[in-house]
Amino acid sequence: MSASAIPAGFRPVAIGGEFLKTIGPLHGHWDGEHVRLGFRVEERHANIARACHGGMLTSFADMQMAVVTHYQWPEIAGHSFPTISLTTDFVAPVPLGAWLEGSAEVIRATKSLVFLQGTASVEGATVLRFSGVYKIGPKRDYANPRDPFGLLPSPGKK
Repeated sequence: MSASAIPAGFRPVAIGGEFLKTIGPLHGHWDGEHVRLGFRVEERHANIARACHGGMLTSFADMQMAVVTHYQWPEIAGHSFPTISLTTDFVAPVPLGAWLEGSAEVIRATKSLVFLQGTASVEGATVLRFSGVYKIGPKRDYANPRDPFGLLPSPGKK
């Protein structure tokens, strides 16, 4: 696989508004159980040390957790999930050209809050650990609230 190739099963996802359009695209994959997001680290994502900037990693963690809620917690799928608290632990640098891939889990949802945690890795090695608390906001106008980012396979495809 070339340094710029996107792993099989991942597709671009439109999330996060104009800001994410500027730093993205992020790519997503839903395997029926877990949503994974990923992106290829480019020069524009780099800090002065020529590794992925912490701000990019934090934005990635924020989106990973918000997206996962729609797919793993059907009772609240389709809502907006504004961030209340976000914690990131930078475990190792992420080099230019690396494919960064994350996953997260909903730990608990109350009537008004969702608690999540996750990790991101490069070639199987954890480089980022994160957790967050999100408010369950109003319903959004998604065509399919259970698949707002088009990650489910199309009928007839695997």
